[in-house]
Amino acid sequence: MARTRTRDRMNNEVNAGSMADIAFLLLIFFLVTTTILEDKGILVRLPPWSDEEPDIAKLKTRNVYSVLVNAQNQLLVRGEPKEVRDLREDTKEFILNPQRRDDLSESPRKAIISLKNDRGTSYETYLEVYNELRAAYSEIWDEQSNRQYGMDYESLPIANKRALRADFPLIISEAEPTNFGEE
Repeated sequence: MARTRTRDRMNNEVNAGSMADIAFLLLIFFLVTTTILEDKGILVRLPPWSDEEPDIAKLKTRNVYSVLVNAQNQLLVRGEPKEVRDLREDTKEFILNPQRRDDLSESPRKAIISLKNDRGTSYETYLEVYNELRAAYSEIWDEQSNRQYGMDYESLPIANKRALRADFPLIISEAEPTNFGEE
């Protein structure tokens, strides 16, 4: 019987030297090309940071629509208890002031919505209240758009949207939450 030499045997090895390089390149490729979904909350434009003391402007109380939410998720709107379901219509009436009442805003440009929560307020209630306040403005913009241009607000060109927003600016001021519910 002939003796087999090592060089005569079949070589069963696979050259895996470049496999690590290929895996590393694929990993980098997928990391670079993959988009990571971000949770989006309420999109609010914050004022720019300033080290200067703010000017405290005296506001007429008739132009401020104060909404307070306590730790029990109850609303106090301009000193009176309200339900969330009534908030949108009341806000629209305050902003537009169709009867020209002395206790509502002087004009839509001067109307300020002030929202203040307790730290114990549930997030669901906060979002519900905030959405109702935003919805009031959305309905105003849509109604004015239909009245002035004969089309929905979302269908308007950007210039017309800006004009409506200038006439009916969205001004929601959020105050620092309080700790009254813990006492």
